[in-house]
Amino acid sequence: QVRLVESGGGLVQPGGSLRLSCTVSGATTPNYHIGWFRQRPEKEREGVICLNGPDGSTFSAESAKGRFTIDRDRDKNIVYLQMNNLRLEDSAVYYCAADMGTGISAFATLACQGVYDMDYFGKGTLVTVSS
Repeated sequence: QVRLVESGGGLVQPGGSLRLSCTVSGATTPNYHIGWFRQRPEKEREGVICLNGPDGSTFSAESAKGRFTIDRDRDKNIVYLQMNNLRLEDSAVYYCAADMGTGISAFATLACQGVYDMDYFGKGTLVTVSS
């Protein structure tokens, strides 16, 4: 059974940085698609940054470009979201999501844009940006 567990959320001041971690267990393929999504108060969940499993290419939402990066440690099965220059509007519950493969090489890119849904989501970790 695929399981995703996020950690690293917390309170940070505007302009600060935070790194979230997602530990993946039970993956059925080494080249799974992975991504970070978030849900801000009174907003729908949205894709932030996603990584396509087969080639490692990434997609970033406009709000994340230049500030957020995604990295995967294949040996440890941990995926990181590094967030820099955080803004008040980045406050949200952040979810790690994964899909074990669909035959679409750019599936994560499309999932991040809301075209498809990832199969697995973690329970989320809260990030609060406040002074």
